[in-house]
Amino acid sequence: MFTIDTHTHIIPKHIPDFNKKFGYGDFIMLDHHEKGRAWMMQGSKRFREITENCWDAETRIREMEEHKADMQVICTIPVMFSYWAKANDGLEVSKFLNDDIATTLNVHPDKFIGLATIPMQDTKLAVQELERAMKNGFKGVQIGSNVNNLNLHEPQFDEFFAACENLNAAILVHPWQMMGQEHMTKYWLPWLVGMPAEISRAICSMIFGGVFEKYKKLKMCFAHGGGSFLPTISRIEHGWDCRPDLVAIDNPINPKEYLGKFWVDSHVCDHKMLQYVIDLVGVDKVMQGSDYPFPLGEAVPGELVRTAPLSDKEKEIILGDSAKSWLGI
Repeated sequence: MFTIDTHTHIIPKHIPDFNKKFGYGDFIMLDHHEKGRAWMMQGSKRFREITENCWDAETRIREMEEHKADMQVICTIPVMFSYWAKANDGLEVSKFLNDDIATTLNVHPDKFIGLATIPMQDTKLAVQELERAMKNGFKGVQIGSNVNNLNLHEPQFDEFFAACENLNAAILVHPWQMMGQEHMTKYWLPWLVGMPAEISRAICSMIFGGVFEKYKKLKMCFAHGGGSFLPTISRIEHGWDCRPDLVAIDNPINPKEYLGKFWVDSHVCDHKMLQYVIDLVGVDKVMQGSDYPFPLGEAVPGELVRTAPLSDKEKEIILGDSAKSWLGI
């Protein structure tokens, strides 16, 4: 079955010393300490060790063949967003990352589809870079679940969402800067607890803030199966029903009405949860997405869907057709 992995991350092999260039911050650099391996350095601290499948297209293509993936949607690693940086510096970082992805797209147009990164800390610059990327063949954009702790319903992001709608740009919302992470540093809890909560935070803020009502043609996908939003949707609905004075102050519509109006990826790690997600949002709104090439991603991209007790038609939709609709291809 034709397979598009909609959630994969990539990074340039060589990154300028933006800390030195801009004179501040903890911008990511790579320390290639041995062949095929590098430390992502956040200032002087080791953030994560990565291997060459994070930057080398040929390695990715070989692994795609092993995983039976025909194409990958590629986007940056969220720590590269740099929303905390000065706006023009964030724009420069975004351009550098997007130009690297564009090179990969141009060399392997039959294997990769690009999502841009943009400086969301300045909406005008974000729209400017989004427009440039879309003209260069990108199909959409990846953004964080919050922008410097501002939720996605804030009015300052209206121009961005309007531009995405006008450009028919796919949007992937990825968790980052997890709320409360400074209070749960042990046991990898920001990744295990914070990430699912971040995605629910993003979806709820967009629903209750009326973003989906203002921009009805948005093509949103929320990573990691929609995080904790779908497993807790009935609690969310109950809160909307019992305390409308707190919840329904900007949008009176039941949050369950939005099920099926956005996409989620399939990275839920469990067949029963996958079926639950399908039951809630519809099979046509679930897309193969692995979070490749990281350990917390799907160990064998696509295996969960391929081994699930689903019909061949359902698998065909999740593995490829849903992504085609989301990406507009």
